Amino acid sequence: MGRGWLERLAPSTDRAWIDAQLALVVEMELLLGEGARPTISSLFDASTLLAKSRIEGAALEADEIRRVVNLAEDVAAWSTLLNDPPQALADGLDGLRAMAGELLTVSLVPLVESMRARLLPDGSLTDDASPELRRIRREMERQQRAIEDSLRSALRRFSEGGSTQEDVVTIRGERFVIPVKAEWKRRVPGVVHGSSSSGQTVYVEPLETIELNNDLVRLFEEETAEIHRIFMQMTRQIGQFAGVIQKGSEVLAEVDTLQARARFAREYNCAAPRFAEAGKPELLLRNARHPLLEKRLRGEGGRVVPVSIALSDAERQLIISGPNTGGKTVGLKTTGLLAMMAQSGVPVPADEAVFPIFDAFLADIGDAQSIEQNLSTFSAHIVNLNRIAARADASSLVLLDELGSATDPEEGAALAVAIAEHFLQARAWSIISTHHTSLKVYAETTDGVINAAVGFNEQTLAPTYELRQGVPGASAGINIASRLGLLPEIVASARGRLSSQTLDIGCFLDRLHEQIREVSTERMKIMQLEADLRRERHRLETEGMKEWRAKVREMEQQLTSLMKDFEYQARETVKAIDDKAAKEKLTKEAERRIARLRREFQESFNAQVVARHTGADKDDANAQPHVAKHVSAGDTVKLRTLGKTAIVQRQVDERTFEVAIGPMKMRVSRDEIAEVIHAPGNTAGGRTSPLMAVRKQSGVRVAMAEPDAAISWEINVIGRTADEAQDEVEKFIDRAFLNGLPRIRIVHGTGMGVLRRTLRAWLQRHPQVASVTEPGQNEGGAGATVVEFKQ
Repeated sequence: MGRGWLERLAPSTDRAWIDAQLALVVEMELLLGEGARPTISSLFDASTLLAKSRIEGAALEADEIRRVVNLAEDVAAWSTLLNDPPQALADGLDGLRAMAGELLTVSLVPLVESMRARLLPDGSLTDDASPELRRIRREMERQQRAIEDSLRSALRRFSEGGSTQEDVVTIRGERFVIPVKAEWKRRVPGVVHGSSSSGQTVYVEPLETIELNNDLVRLFEEETAEIHRIFMQMTRQIGQFAGVIQKGSEVLAEVDTLQARARFAREYNCAAPRFAEAGKPELLLRNARHPLLEKRLRGEGGRVVPVSIALSDAERQLIISGPNTGGKTVGLKTTGLLAMMAQSGVPVPADEAVFPIFDAFLADIGDAQSIEQNLSTFSAHIVNLNRIAARADASSLVLLDELGSATDPEEGAALAVAIAEHFLQARAWSIISTHHTSLKVYAETTDGVINAAVGFNEQTLAPTYELRQGVPGASAGINIASRLGLLPEIVASARGRLSSQTLDIGCFLDRLHEQIREVSTERMKIMQLEADLRRERHRLETEGMKEWRAKVREMEQQLTSLMKDFEYQARETVKAIDDKAAKEKLTKEAERRIARLRREFQESFNAQVVARHTGADKDDANAQPHVAKHVSAGDTVKLRTLGKTAIVQRQVDERTFEVAIGPMKMRVSRDEIAEVIHAPGNTAGGRTSPLMAVRKQSGVRVAMAEPDAAISWEINVIGRTADEAQDEVEKFIDRAFLNGLPRIRIVHGTGMGVLRRTLRAWLQRHPQVASVTEPGQNEGGAGATVVEFKQ
C-alpha cells in the first residue's frame, strides 16, 4: 500500500498540504533518530476482507483472519507509540497524532488479544478456542487411540498368517486402514480403500473398525462445523472494528511513505524546502544534487558536484552555456526534479532550497523524433515548444535543453532568442541551455536574464561540472572532441577553420573563467583563515576566562586570609581588656563590626570584580569610580592618594588642577581629588541652607526651629523594596537639603542591582539633585550612591 501511495503522489499547489507533509517528514525523522521505528510488516489492502466481515453470516478463512489480525496489531502498535512516545518527543509529534485521529482513542488491543488467544501462528484454531471445540478434539483423540488399538490387534492376527504387507497403520480417505498383500486381500474381511502404485499392496479397513471410523468421521464433521462457527464469530468481531482497521491501514500506508521519505532525507542529507512568499517570489538552490546521479556516483566511489542557482522576481530567466558533457542538462533536470519533489512533500537533496509554487512543469529535454508521426528531431522540438509556449505563464517552470539546435546555426540562434524572449515576456521561470553565442549576448544585454556557465578545465581538457552564475561559458567543442579521442589531424584542421573572432571570444571566456577560479580559491582561503581566527579567538577567550577565574579564586583566598587575621587581632585586643563589662561591650561591638565589614567586603568584591567582568553594570551609567565634579578655584578638596586637604588654586585644563597644601603647590588630576569638602563663601555646613536664602529675601519672615546640626549625611536602605527605599530617601533628601548639606550617601548594597538601578534612575529626575555618582571602593563602591545637591 505504501508503494501505491507513492506511485499516486503528484506535485500539489496546496501550500497548506505541502507544509503539512514536510512537517510530518520532519517528525518521522525525529522518531527514527530516537530509535523508534513503526511496525508495518503486515500492511496490505484489507478493504475487501473488511467489507466481507461486515456481511451478516460471512466467515473469513483462517489465513484471512490471521492477516487482518496482524494488520490490527500493527495499527495498535502505532497508536501505542504515539500515545507513549520517547521522552524527548513527548510534545513534538502533533502532526502524526493529528493524522492518526480516532486511532488514538479506539484501542484495537482487546481485539488482537482475543484473536491471538484462539489462533495459532499458522492460522489454525487452538483447542481452547471454545469449550465445544475442546470437547470434540478430546473425543477425536480417544477415538483415534481406540481405532489404532483395534487395528494393531488385527495386524497381529493377520501377520501370523503372512497376509499383511508390513506392521503399520495408515490413513486413506480420512479412514484408518492396514496394508495387506494383494493376493491375500480376501483373507482379511473388510473394505478395500485403494492400492499402492505397484499394485502389490491394498489398504483394507477391517470390519471391526468400520463403526469406530464412522464415529471418527462424524467427529471430524462436528469439528469442521464448530471451526466454521468460531470463524463466523471472529469475523463478526473484526466487522465491529472494520472502520478503525481500514482507517489504520490507510494511516500506516502514509506512515510507510513518511518513513521512506525520512530515511531518504537522512541518507542524502536533504533539507526541507521552503516556499517564497506571494509578494517576494524566488528560486534558490544551494548545493543541490540529483539523487539518481548521486546514487550512481556513490556506487562508483565518486562524488557528485552540487548545483547552485539563484533567481528572483526581477530575474526569472537563466541561460546556461558551456562545454558538452559539462552538466548543463543535469542542472536543468536537478532543478525540475527538486521543484516537483518539494511540491510533493519530499525533502530535497540540497543545503537550502526555496521555490515559488508552480502550477505547471514544462520541459523540452532530449530527442523526441518519431518515424511513425513523421517528425524529425527539429520538428519534434518545435511541436513541443509550441505546446509549452501556449501553456507557460508566471506560475510555470520552463526547462529547455539545447534550444535552437538541430537546424541551421544562424536560424536556430534567431529562433532561440525569440523563444527565450517570449518566455521572459510571459514572466515564466525558465532555465535554458545553449551553445549559441546570440543567446549569451541576449542574456548579457537583457534585463531580467542571467548568464551562467558550467566550468571547463583547460589543463585537463575536462569539464568541472561547476555552475557559475553571471558569466557565459565557452562550448569548447573542439577540446571535448580531442579529449574523447578524435583523430589529431581532424582536430587541427577544425582549429584552423575557426574565425579570429570566434577564437578571441573563446580565449576571453577561458581567461575569465580562470580568473573566477582563482578568485574562488582565494575566497575559500580567506574563509578558512576567518574560521581559524574565530577558533583561535574562542580558545584565547576560554583560556583568559580560566585565568581570570583562577586569579579571582586566589584573591578571594588572600582576602579571606586577611579577614581572618583581622578578626584574630581584634579578638586578641578585646581579650587584653581587664574590665569585664567593657570587655563584653567591646566584644559585641567588634563582632558587629566584623560582620558588617565582611558583608560590605563581599558586596564590594562582587560588584567590582564579578559584576564588572560579567557586564552586570553594563547599562548603568553611574556605575563608575567616584570622580569629583564641580571643582573650581578656591574649593577645599581632599586628595585621594595623600589623604590631605588642599585648596584649588586654578584649573589647568579639563582633567588637571593646581592645588596648594600649605605653602606647597602641586598639580593633580581630577581622578586624584576624592571629594570637594567646601567652597568659599558657604556656611560651615558646606553651602547656604535654603532657609537662610529665604530669610535674606526682603519682606519674607520665616520662623522655625533651627536645623539639626547632628544630621547624618548617610542613609541605609538595604533590605527595603524599591518603593520603600524611594519613600525613605525622598524624606531624607528633604531634611538634608533644608539643613544645607551639599551631598548625601545612600547605602543600598549590591545584590542583584535592582534597588541600585531603580534609585539612581529616580534620583536623576529629582529636581534638587545635581549629580548621581558611584563612590570609590573605600566608600562603598557599587553598594552605595553619592548624591550632590544643586547650589
